[in-house]
Amino acid sequence: MTIRVMLVDDQVLLRTGFRMVLAAQPDMEVVAEAGDGVEALQVLRSSEVDVVLMDVRMPKLDGVEATRRICSGPNPPKVLILTTFDLDEYAFSGLKAGASGFMLKDVPPGDLLAAIRAVHSGDAVVAPSTTRRLLDRFAPMLPSGGKEPQHKELQRLTEREREVMILVAQGLSNGEIAARLVLSEATVKTHVGRILTKLGLRDRVQVVVMAYETGLVRAGGRG
Repeated sequence: MTIRVMLVDDQVLLRTGFRMVLAAQPDMEVVAEAGDGVEALQVLRSSEVDVVLMDVRMPKLDGVEATRRICSGPNPPKVLILTTFDLDEYAFSGLKAGASGFMLKDVPPGDLLAAIRAVHSGDAVVAPSTTRRLLDRFAPMLPSGGKEPQHKELQRLTEREREVMILVAQGLSNGEIAARLVLSEATVKTHVGRILTKLGLRDRVQVVVMAYETGLVRAGGRG
Protein backbone atom coordinates (compact mmCIF):
# COMPACT_ATOMS: atom_id res chain seq x y z
CA MET A 1 0.00 0.00 0.00
CA THR A 2 1.35 3.41 -0.98
CA ILE A 3 1.26 6.10 1.70
CA ARG A 4 -0.05 9.33 0.20
CA VAL A 5 1.77 12.29 1.75
CA MET A 6 1.04 16.03 1.66
CA LEU A 7 3.76 18.60 2.34
CA VAL A 8 2.69 21.88 3.96
CA ASP A 9 5.47 24.44 4.36
CA ASP A 10 5.98 27.99 3.14
CA GLN A 11 9.62 27.25 2.29
CA VAL A 12 9.81 25.77 -1.19
CA LEU A 13 13.33 24.42 -0.68
CA LEU A 14 12.26 22.44 2.37
CA ARG A 15 9.33 20.94 0.50
CA THR A 16 11.68 20.03 -2.34
CA GLY A 17 14.05 18.29 0.06
CA PHE A 18 11.29 16.30 1.72
CA ARG A 19 9.81 15.41 -1.67
CA MET A 20 13.13 14.01 -2.87
CA VAL A 21 13.50 11.85 0.23
CA LEU A 22 9.97 10.50 -0.02
CA ALA A 23 10.12 9.94 -3.79
CA ALA A 24 12.93 7.42 -3.29
CA GLN A 25 10.63 5.20 -1.20
CA PRO A 26 8.61 2.48 -2.96
CA ASP A 27 5.77 2.79 -0.42
CA MET A 28 5.39 6.59 -0.40
CA GLU A 29 4.18 9.24 -2.78
CA VAL A 30 3.86 13.00 -2.42
CA VAL A 31 0.38 13.67 -3.78
CA ALA A 32 -0.11 17.29 -2.71
CA GLU A 33 1.72 20.38 -1.47
CA ALA A 34 0.73 23.72 0.04
CA GLY A 35 2.54 26.87 1.13
CA ASP A 36 0.25 27.83 4.02
CA GLY A 37 -2.64 26.53 6.10
CA VAL A 38 -5.37 28.10 3.99
CA GLU A 39 -4.02 26.51 0.83
CA ALA A 40 -3.62 23.19 2.65
CA LEU A 41 -7.31 23.12 3.59
CA GLN A 42 -8.29 23.97 0.04
CA VAL A 43 -6.05 21.31 -1.50
CA LEU A 44 -7.28 18.63 0.92
CA ARG A 45 -10.84 19.10 -0.30
CA SER A 46 -9.86 17.58 -3.64
CA SER A 47 -6.94 15.33 -2.69
CA GLU A 48 -6.83 11.95 -0.95
CA VAL A 49 -4.06 12.14 1.63
CA ASP A 50 -2.96 9.70 4.35
CA VAL A 51 -0.30 11.75 6.17
CA VAL A 52 0.28 15.52 6.28
CA LEU A 53 3.72 16.91 7.16
CA MET A 54 2.73 20.26 8.67
CA ASP A 55 4.95 23.25 9.37
CA VAL A 56 3.86 25.46 12.27
CA ARG A 57 4.92 28.95 11.27
CA MET A 58 3.25 29.95 8.00
CA PRO A 59 1.45 32.99 6.63
CA LYS A 60 -2.36 33.32 6.43
CA LEU A 61 -3.07 30.32 8.67
CA ASP A 62 -0.51 28.66 10.91
CA GLY A 63 0.03 24.93 11.19
CA VAL A 64 -1.64 24.58 14.58
CA GLU A 65 -4.97 26.03 13.47
CA ALA A 66 -4.74 24.19 10.15
CA THR A 67 -4.18 20.95 12.07
CA ARG A 68 -7.18 21.68 14.30
CA ARG A 69 -9.43 22.20 11.31
CA ILE A 70 -8.10 19.16 9.46
CA CYS A 71 -8.48 16.83 12.45
CA SER A 72 -11.99 18.02 13.22
CA GLY A 73 -13.24 16.84 9.83
CA PRO A 74 -14.54 13.39 8.88
CA ASN A 75 -11.90 10.69 8.31
CA PRO A 76 -9.01 13.15 8.54
CA PRO A 77 -5.46 12.29 7.46
CA LYS A 78 -2.79 11.89 10.14
CA VAL A 79 -0.80 15.05 10.84
CA LEU A 80 2.88 15.28 11.78
CA ILE A 81 3.91 18.69 13.12
CA LEU A 82 7.34 19.89 11.98
CA THR A 83 9.11 22.12 14.47
CA THR A 84 12.43 23.28 15.88
CA PHE A 85 13.70 23.25 19.47
CA ASP A 86 12.66 26.83 20.06
CA LEU A 87 9.09 26.21 18.93
CA ASP A 88 8.08 23.46 21.35
CA GLU A 89 5.05 25.43 22.47
CA TYR A 90 3.71 25.27 18.93
CA ALA A 91 4.33 21.52 18.85
CA PHE A 92 2.38 21.03 22.08
CA SER A 93 -0.48 23.13 20.74
CA GLY A 94 -0.40 21.02 17.60
CA LEU A 95 -0.71 17.82 19.62
CA LYS A 96 -3.71 19.26 21.44
CA ALA A 97 -5.17 20.21 18.07
CA GLY A 98 -5.08 16.57 16.97
CA ALA A 99 -1.65 15.93 15.47
CA SER A 100 -0.31 12.40 15.85
CA GLY A 101 3.17 13.63 16.74
CA PHE A 102 5.87 16.13 16.05
CA MET A 103 9.38 16.07 14.68
CA LEU A 104 12.26 18.44 14.20
CA LYS A 105 12.78 19.84 10.74
CA ASP A 106 16.37 18.59 10.67
CA VAL A 107 15.34 15.02 11.51
CA PRO A 108 17.49 12.36 9.77
CA PRO A 109 15.73 11.03 6.65
CA GLY A 110 15.46 7.53 8.09
CA ASP A 111 13.68 8.82 11.19
CA LEU A 112 11.29 10.89 9.10
CA LEU A 113 10.37 7.88 6.96
CA ALA A 114 9.90 5.69 10.02
CA ALA A 115 7.68 8.33 11.59
CA ILE A 116 5.48 8.60 8.51
CA ARG A 117 5.05 4.82 8.43
CA ALA A 118 4.33 4.70 12.16
CA VAL A 119 1.71 7.43 12.00
CA HIS A 120 0.10 5.84 8.96
CA SER A 121 -0.22 2.56 10.88
CA GLY A 122 -1.96 4.33 13.76
CA ASP A 123 0.91 4.94 16.16
CA ALA A 124 2.07 8.25 17.61
CA VAL A 125 5.63 9.40 17.01
CA VAL A 126 6.51 11.44 20.08
CA ALA A 127 9.62 9.70 21.41
CA PRO A 128 9.61 9.11 25.18
CA SER A 129 12.67 11.30 25.75
CA THR A 130 11.10 14.11 23.73
CA THR A 131 7.81 13.72 25.58
CA ARG A 132 9.57 14.14 28.90
CA ARG A 133 11.47 17.22 27.74
CA LEU A 134 8.41 18.83 26.20
CA LEU A 135 6.06 18.23 29.10
CA ASP A 136 8.59 19.07 31.80
CA ARG A 137 8.92 22.44 30.10
CA PHE A 138 5.26 23.17 29.43
CA ALA A 139 3.37 21.26 32.12
CA PRO A 140 3.48 24.33 34.43
CA MET A 141 1.33 26.14 31.84
CA LEU A 142 -1.40 23.50 32.21
CA PRO A 143 -3.93 23.26 35.05
CA SER A 144 -2.19 21.61 37.99
CA GLY A 145 -5.31 19.82 39.23
CA GLY A 146 -5.97 18.70 42.76
CA LYS A 147 -4.58 15.71 44.53
CA GLU A 148 -7.21 13.54 42.86
CA PRO A 149 -8.31 14.34 39.29
CA GLN A 150 -11.91 15.49 39.20
CA HIS A 151 -12.65 14.57 35.59
CA LYS A 152 -15.28 11.86 35.64
CA GLU A 153 -13.86 10.29 32.47
CA LEU A 154 -10.90 9.05 34.52
CA GLN A 155 -13.24 7.24 36.89
CA ARG A 156 -13.81 4.71 34.12
CA LEU A 157 -10.24 3.49 34.54
CA THR A 158 -9.19 0.68 36.85
CA GLU A 159 -6.41 1.35 39.34
CA ARG A 160 -3.95 -0.49 37.10
CA GLU A 161 -5.04 1.44 34.01
CA ARG A 162 -4.54 4.67 35.90
CA GLU A 163 -1.03 3.54 36.85
CA VAL A 164 -0.27 2.79 33.22
CA MET A 165 -1.68 6.14 32.09
CA ILE A 166 0.56 8.00 34.53
CA LEU A 167 3.64 6.19 33.20
CA VAL A 168 2.63 6.84 29.59
CA ALA A 169 2.30 10.52 30.48
CA GLN A 170 5.78 10.46 32.00
CA GLY A 171 7.11 9.36 28.61
CA LEU A 172 7.80 5.69 29.31
CA SER A 173 7.61 3.17 26.48
CA ASN A 174 5.55 -0.02 26.77
CA GLY A 175 8.72 -1.96 27.56
CA GLU A 176 9.72 0.48 30.30
CA ILE A 177 6.21 0.38 31.79
CA ALA A 178 6.27 -3.42 31.73
CA ALA A 179 9.55 -3.46 33.65
CA ARG A 180 8.32 -0.87 36.16
CA LEU A 181 5.05 -2.70 36.90
CA VAL A 182 6.44 -6.24 36.45
CA LEU A 183 4.05 -7.03 33.61
CA SER A 184 4.51 -8.42 30.12
CA GLU A 185 4.77 -5.90 27.31
CA ALA A 186 1.68 -7.46 25.71
CA THR A 187 -0.29 -6.82 28.90
CA VAL A 188 0.81 -3.19 28.96
CA LYS A 189 -0.25 -2.82 25.32
CA THR A 190 -3.67 -4.23 26.26
CA HIS A 191 -3.98 -1.73 29.12
CA VAL A 192 -3.06 1.15 26.83
CA GLY A 193 -5.68 0.00 24.33
CA ARG A 194 -8.34 -0.07 27.03
CA ILE A 195 -7.36 3.40 28.21
CA LEU A 196 -7.76 4.74 24.68
CA THR A 197 -11.15 3.07 24.29
CA LYS A 198 -12.56 4.13 27.67
CA LEU A 199 -11.44 7.74 27.31
CA GLY A 200 -12.25 8.05 23.62
CA LEU A 201 -8.67 8.96 22.74
CA ARG A 202 -6.89 8.38 19.46
CA ASP A 203 -3.34 7.60 20.53
CA ARG A 204 -0.66 7.95 23.23
CA VAL A 205 -0.21 11.62 22.45
CA GLN A 206 -3.77 12.34 23.52
CA VAL A 207 -3.25 10.19 26.63
CA VAL A 208 -0.32 12.41 27.59
CA VAL A 209 -2.26 15.63 27.01
CA MET A 210 -5.29 14.43 29.00
CA ALA A 211 -3.13 13.20 31.88
CA TYR A 212 -1.60 16.66 32.29
CA GLU A 213 -4.78 18.62 31.67
CA THR A 214 -6.77 16.64 34.22
CA GLY A 215 -4.05 16.83 36.85
CA LEU A 216 -3.43 13.07 36.86
CA VAL A 217 0.19 14.01 36.24
CA ARG A 218 1.60 17.38 37.27
CA ALA A 219 4.63 19.50 36.48
CA GLY A 220 7.80 17.50 36.85
CA GLY A 221 6.12 14.31 35.65
CA ARG A 222 4.82 13.07 39.01
CA GLY A 223 1.42 11.47 39.38
